[in-house]
Amino acid sequence: MKKKGIAARLPVKFKSIQSAIFCAVSILVLSAVLVVTVVSLRYTNSSIYENSVMYTQTIIGQLNQNIDSYISYMDNIASLVAGSGDAYKYLYSESGIDALSLKEYNQCRQRLTEQFKTILKGRSDIRNIGIVRRENGSSSLFNNGMSTRNQNLKLDTQRWYADAVGKYDHYNLTSSHVQNVISGERPWVITLSRGIRNYTGEGDSDGVVFIDLNYSAISELCTQNSVGAKGYVFILDQNGNIVYHPQQQQLYNELQTENISLIMNAKTDVVTAGKGDDEKIYALSHSETTGWTIVGCMNMSELLKNSRKARSIYVLVALGLIAIALVISSEIARNITFPIQKLRDSMKRVQKGDFSAAEIEVYSDNEIGSLTRSFNVMTHKIQDLMAQNIQEQEQKRKIELKALQSQINPHFLYNTLDSIIWMAEGKKNEEVVLMTASLARLLRQSISIENELVTIGQEIEYVRSYLTIQKMRYKDKLEFEINVDPRITHAQIIRLVLQPIVENAIYHGLKYKESKGMLKVHGYELGERIIIDITDDGVGMDEETLKHIYDKHKVNYHSNGVGVYNVQQRLVLYYGKEYGIIYHSEKGKGTTATVVIPKNQEDVHEKI
Repeated sequence: MKKKGIAARLPVKFKSIQSAIFCAVSILVLSAVLVVTVVSLRYTNSSIYENSVMYTQTIIGQLNQNIDSYISYMDNIASLVAGSGDAYKYLYSESGIDALSLKEYNQCRQRLTEQFKTILKGRSDIRNIGIVRRENGSSSLFNNGMSTRNQNLKLDTQRWYADAVGKYDHYNLTSSHVQNVISGERPWVITLSRGIRNYTGEGDSDGVVFIDLNYSAISELCTQNSVGAKGYVFILDQNGNIVYHPQQQQLYNELQTENISLIMNAKTDVVTAGKGDDEKIYALSHSETTGWTIVGCMNMSELLKNSRKARSIYVLVALGLIAIALVISSEIARNITFPIQKLRDSMKRVQKGDFSAAEIEVYSDNEIGSLTRSFNVMTHKIQDLMAQNIQEQEQKRKIELKALQSQINPHFLYNTLDSIIWMAEGKKNEEVVLMTASLARLLRQSISIENELVTIGQEIEYVRSYLTIQKMRYKDKLEFEINVDPRITHAQIIRLVLQPIVENAIYHGLKYKESKGMLKVHGYELGERIIIDITDDGVGMDEETLKHIYDKHKVNYHSNGVGVYNVQQRLVLYYGKEYGIIYHSEKGKGTTATVVIPKNQEDVHEKI
């Protein structure tokens, strides 16, 4: 099977080449402009995205270093307190080993208190500083020495205390939490704690120094490193707990959420969440010192707002290019198609049979000019060829039709003659006479081919002779009945139409029926048409067989050599497409072939 051309596959059919060229050029230019515009926009968006991410990563990296320095500084303060002799003596002197005098004990307390005051005075970001032990609440010391320990609080339940006991080489750092170790206070803080070593080696080394940090320093560090008007920075600890967030209160009240699980499970330093205007980009920086993760959050819509101006410029330029392309393509299409239009107009005149004005002036030496010259040569020859071709085709059609009319099945003739011989040997003289007479009438009408048309009466008699012979041959298989309205017997019909249909009904309908079959021929008028029904009560046909009843098949010499296909073709050729054979069949019940011809045939077809 040949492949269809590009033009045949197009969803839109153009009425002119000019429209096709114009649309093709316009589509190509439009596609190119759109591709360039989309690529430019994507490149712009990509560049802004990459630059913003790189900038944010730089900021949070620097912020991470600043926080590490800040926490290290606070750890130095805690280490200074934890390593001082005063803290050791103050916490462990009441254990009964190396006990201090009351005076020396009070002096240690006084020096620690002054040290705490000095630290608090110089650092506004430190909310509390103190030293505590697990059981000995009386030796706890906080801030200016006036605060007292919350007696209802068990230190072992406090993570900042439990994780720091016995650890002297590294500090412990918590996420934000409510600190209630001091009676009457419940501030939100971040706690840095260290263990205080008991150098006596006796008793528990359960002393801890802690520093409660408020959010001022960390908040100041985070707000100084801006990531846009809508962007912000927050901090998570190693367990995914929020250390700092600018909207921390809203988070705890569940008025705002963060994709903490996505951040904690991220395999890269940049992750995205959400879609559209709600899309967020998270840039991550992990601290080996604190174990914290600094997260810079950017809003995608804010990042891309700078690309809107560039997008507007791209669109305006694209629209300008498209407008220019449309004007140019229109002019190109008009210049190309002008000689084609002249050629088309001349072809229309030739199509109507007007060859006198078919000569076209050649405008160029290109392909269209060559086509025009060839057309001029063709129009000069076509008139001679038309007359010759029509004559040859008409003669060929006459020969083909007459050859079809003259066909008679040799097997039918042989079998009929064998039947006559068999009946003669059986002394069935009347049957011999009847069959011989019927065969003679059949042969006489078959070889008489002077006229294409015969009367319906003659065609019915031809069928009657044929059915008489078949009934005598198949006594137990066939009965027939012919009922034709006398008013249509003088109407004309083309020769050899009914007999092939009758033969087809016998060989394909009744022959395979177990009991005797009935074949009926019924002719009548219906409006301006003449109807002849050939009905059998044979085996019938299924839908698939009926669908292909008009297909052209190879000649089957065991049945009719003409067949339904040729009969249908002759009827359509002579009378028109609205006439011919109509089949109705039902499997197991029989088949009806209806021949439809016009009642008034004077202007139907020229006599052959």
